[in-house]
Amino acid sequence: MKLSGGEALVKSLVNEGVEVVFGIPGIQVYGIVAALRDEPGIRMISTRHEQATTYMADGYARATRKPGVALVVPGVGVYNAASGLANAFARCSPVLLIAGQIPRAQIDKDIGSIHEVVDQPSVVEPVTKWRRRVMRPREVPDAVFEAFRQMRTGRPRPVLIEVPPETGVEREEVVLREPARISRIVPSPEQLREAAQIIANSHLPLIYAGGGVAISDAEEALVRLAEATNIPVVTSNSGKGSIPDDHPLSYGSCFSPMAEQPSMNELFEVMQSADVVIGIGARFSLGNPAGEASTLININVDDGDLTRIQSNTVPLHGDAKATIEALIPYLIEAGAGERPSPAEAVTAARNLIAYYDIRLKEPPYEIIETINQAIPEDAFIIWDVTQFGWYARTHYQVNQPKTYIDSGYSFNLGFSFPTALGVKVGQPDRPVICMVGDGGFMFNASELSTAVKYGINVVTVIFNNDSYGNVERDLDEVFDGTYDTNLHNPDFVKFAESFGAVGIRANDPMELATLIPEALKMNAPVIIDVPVHNLRMPRAPQFAFTTKLPWATPQDGLLPT
Repeated sequence: MKLSGGEALVKSLVNEGVEVVFGIPGIQVYGIVAALRDEPGIRMISTRHEQATTYMADGYARATRKPGVALVVPGVGVYNAASGLANAFARCSPVLLIAGQIPRAQIDKDIGSIHEVVDQPSVVEPVTKWRRRVMRPREVPDAVFEAFRQMRTGRPRPVLIEVPPETGVEREEVVLREPARISRIVPSPEQLREAAQIIANSHLPLIYAGGGVAISDAEEALVRLAEATNIPVVTSNSGKGSIPDDHPLSYGSCFSPMAEQPSMNELFEVMQSADVVIGIGARFSLGNPAGEASTLININVDDGDLTRIQSNTVPLHGDAKATIEALIPYLIEAGAGERPSPAEAVTAARNLIAYYDIRLKEPPYEIIETINQAIPEDAFIIWDVTQFGWYARTHYQVNQPKTYIDSGYSFNLGFSFPTALGVKVGQPDRPVICMVGDGGFMFNASELSTAVKYGINVVTVIFNNDSYGNVERDLDEVFDGTYDTNLHNPDFVKFAESFGAVGIRANDPMELATLIPEALKMNAPVIIDVPVHNLRMPRAPQFAFTTKLPWATPQDGLLPT
């Protein structure tokens, strides 16, 4: 059929199951925008800043496990959207960025065209898995086909398609494509049998579940594996929710082997005593806590991560869900199902962790417990890079898969609000709560306009201390005084109301026990301003090591000898 490049692009997206595109209309993408307007099977949500396009696409992808799609103009539009790509890259989230280009004859000529950036794909190369420029309409279906194949195979990460403005409006014969047929990778029977025998012969095996479990939709398979073998589970931070925190075989989430908090050390002792660690969809970015003394059975769809961690590794290259399901029969055959239940030991360890937490009784714990009790278990909660968010990485309890969302190692301040909007677009019938500090909220506060315009009814809790609080504390405690970390904020209640949203102010953080349920009943975007000016937040224990790093303390040193 004869189609413009914009029409070919939009129809190809529809064929891939795309229902929404997050973007901003702009001069070099008019052909694409017109095609979106005329296609009933897809809609566009227009944001107030390009940064929000990829954040919203990321939130949509993580809530639905379907690729999220963003649309921006070239040059500055791509630069603005890159922060969301970085966040999606860190969390292995499938996001397609469709970027405009300057006219074909001017590309990479460095002549000062509107929005020109020489070698534009290189701008986002470090935070994308794959990139392609389409120069004419008939090339579009193949590019879209490959973009989605890349996002659906191996480790899902962002991809880029560039479209020059002429390509969006020129018409020629185009052959559309159906989506690629994707098969899950499974290790060979010999490899599975070998791994099963090692696990069956182990004395203190442990499962370490990472973010790859959720990516593969392997949460139920993971629980079956733990229950079939009586092997307890520790989740990485990105693996939170892959097994319910209240499951009798779940130790909970562990962040860093450098944590100094007693309760976290208790968990590390459990991990370090394991003679076999079954890693599932985990990068082990800070190493296997059990170390070389253990055998690592490493299940990962990314073969680059299979033997990177330690030499004593049995690599199982495969999709998490398919590999777990294929491995269980071999484990039963090898006798791994006869292991006595460790539930009592797990409960004792969890009680000891809770005991330490109760003894500490720092304000964040009580507030996070209050939030946990106020929010329905099926609600999505998006934690920004805020002091409460840091505590939440280990202490917020998650019992429903994929409901806990954070920035991963990218630590993008301010990502949470637009990401929460994308989550709500993907899951409109589920409660969605954004937890953010005043500093982070203002990064993308203008997207409150987007929320009201499209009826994206997210509840946003702003912990407000009129400062970049964590930095303020570190500078004050370690560098003998803070500097320029104070903020001048609007009245957040009036700010919300000026957009047509609902604004509420808490008198005390503990009021969230009633304010959050009330806000969830309102048919509107809601901002809850929670002043915490008088709350001196201690450094999150799992990050206590940061001020002991050489570059985080004043000193004479660091120069090469």
